[in-house]
Amino acid sequence: MRPGGEPQPGEGKDHHVIVRLLLTLLTAGACGAAPWAEFRGFNGEGKSDADLPTEFGENQHVKWKTPMPGKAWSSPVVWGDQVWFTNAEKDGKKLWAVCLDLATGRRVHDVLVFEIEKPQFCIEKNSYASSTPVVEQGKVYVTYGSHGTACLDSKTGAPVWTRQDLECDHFRGAASSPILHGELFILLFDGADHQYAVALDKRTGKTRWKHRRAFDFKTNNGDNKKAYGTPSVIEHQGRAQLICPAAVATEALDPATGALLWTVFTGGMNASARPLYGHGLVFVSNGMGRLSAIRPEGTGDITSKGVAWEANKNIPRKPSFLLHEGLLFMMDDSGIASCMDAKTGAVVWNERIGGAYSASPIMARDRIYWFGEDGDVPVIAATREFKLIARNKLPDGLMATPAVAGNALILRTRSAVYRIEK
Repeated sequence: MRPGGEPQPGEGKDHHVIVRLLLTLLTAGACGAAPWAEFRGFNGEGKSDADLPTEFGENQHVKWKTPMPGKAWSSPVVWGDQVWFTNAEKDGKKLWAVCLDLATGRRVHDVLVFEIEKPQFCIEKNSYASSTPVVEQGKVYVTYGSHGTACLDSKTGAPVWTRQDLECDHFRGAASSPILHGELFILLFDGADHQYAVALDKRTGKTRWKHRRAFDFKTNNGDNKKAYGTPSVIEHQGRAQLICPAAVATEALDPATGALLWTVFTGGMNASARPLYGHGLVFVSNGMGRLSAIRPEGTGDITSKGVAWEANKNIPRKPSFLLHEGLLFMMDDSGIASCMDAKTGAVVWNERIGGAYSASPIMARDRIYWFGEDGDVPVIAATREFKLIARNKLPDGLMATPAVAGNALILRTRSAVYRIEK
């Protein structure tokens, strides 16, 4: 079946960072809020000022619901009146980019971007379209790992450029999401055979720089070299840094040139949480249950002096964190929610919510929304005292992290996309 369906009724310091912020604010979406243009929204923080409903369900606060056949875990992104995401056949032979109308859920574009004769192996837990697109005015950028990367005209859906020569044996499927930084489109490829970061010219798709991981993995087992990280650009003490989690270590690069700035050996493999920055620290998960708070200063191997604190209890392996008012909030894969002091790593509270979690949380107006694989959506207060505000349920479960558009939650289950709004 062709992936895609019709909706059911009822249903300053750093020049590029400053320019990116101004463009985001100036090109705000139809509802007046900043566009949710990449994985976890602006700067990958997962935060919004939206007034989202705390209680909702299949028959409550659903403005529209669009069935979505296929198998894909990529998150939706929003720009203006468009909602974009990638999709795939379960066998990976057809890879799509889909655009829905934000107001109605009507399918606007359903672009067959690549046809793959012999897709790489992908485990059942993953999908062939797990990497979230990134969107800006007039363009949407999609990647399916080594199977292909493309820039599309967001008005017509026509390809602007494509690449299928970026090599990587993902071994268990691709999942890293790209970002934009100035004129660069940046991706991470951390597979069993190749491990590198690459920046493409967003206008032409041509390679601007490529950085091969510069540390010793100390293993010949390619499975232990994999990662699924999405990079983040930060600015610390006037220096722009591209934070690139990997198996074994996290690297910081100069985003303009790809030059290595520093390395911290964080251990682990399969890193997938997006790095966060605040209070002078970078927060990185190693994909195997360890959280490291890093002082992003100096050059070379800064492990001994750069790690401010680490934690390895109830740390998520796949979901990302939230940072708010000096507190780190997280939910581990088995449903234990935690709050930690971001400056010290001290545990403020732990509570068992239950369930299984792969998607990352979203915070809106001091309320945190979690998205379970079984469709459970608990909502808690982003405070030093644990408070469960509501517990919602949607059919078919969630693997994708939702987006926010105005005061609406754009939410993708295994079989449909929803707009949920008061």
